[in-house]
Amino acid sequence: MFPLYIKLLSAVPTLQLLAHRAMWCAVIVWLWLALHGEASWWRRIDAHTLWTLTFTAVLVSFNWGLYIWAINAGHVIETSLGYYMTPLVSVLFGVLLLRERPTRWQWLAIAAAAFGVASLAFASDRLPWIALGLAFSFGTYGLVRKLLPVEALEGLGFESGLLFLPCLGYLLWCELQGTGAFAHLGIANTLLIVAAGAVTATPLALFTYAARRIPMVTLGFLQYIAPTLQLLLGVFVYLEPFGSDRMIAFGCIWFGLAIYSIESIVRQLRGGARAPGKPGSASG
Repeated sequence: MFPLYIKLLSAVPTLQLLAHRAMWCAVIVWLWLALHGEASWWRRIDAHTLWTLTFTAVLVSFNWGLYIWAINAGHVIETSLGYYMTPLVSVLFGVLLLRERPTRWQWLAIAAAAFGVASLAFASDRLPWIALGLAFSFGTYGLVRKLLPVEALEGLGFESGLLFLPCLGYLLWCELQGTGAFAHLGIANTLLIVAAGAVTATPLALFTYAARRIPMVTLGFLQYIAPTLQLLLGVFVYLEPFGSDRMIAFGCIWFGLAIYSIESIVRQLRGGARAPGKPGSASG
């Protein structure tokens, strides 16, 4: 539902909104960790983990910035396409890099979803660079965070912490230049800007928590929930074009989801369900 939130803040420049997201996200996560007795969590970060979290911080900031710009530029459906592609990127990484092995029915589900995403891509008259950027940046982020032995909130706290000072410096510079949006667009917009921390931290923390505990194949298909809601917003709320080609593609994607869901339920009923994988495991 994040497009609705971003549209409410369309008067805030993209870079400023991105900076506020990172800065207030850091504040929210730090307070949460402190209240739960984790005030010294940062001491457990070694040099290798530091550099890896720096990389994931760059990935997530790129993803956030591109997403904010695309929503305000009227590309809600293309952002939906990007997040439809993200699970396929996760599946690809899981199969090629983590040696996860989907079942035959899961392969059929993946093929149906891939056909649907390809149809959405070819329906466009240009390379869907927004979708590709969102898909590969967040897919890579999910893979790295799955393999990194850092808890979800601690990692997010460090990532947002790395971005805190640069973002604060940029926002102060905007204020000195007279272009700052904070506290200059009314009380409602100011509160929405501050709330960006909680709106950002909550779903991302849940995502990284799940990414370390379930197979990438499963994680990939669960990620179809968000782009479906975004697609519906783009079509029915923002009235972006949605022709027959996209309808067919949408049907293919949901057909794949149905196959995957039914196959998972049948395996559980037969007692073949596995326990969730440990961090970094290749179960699937």
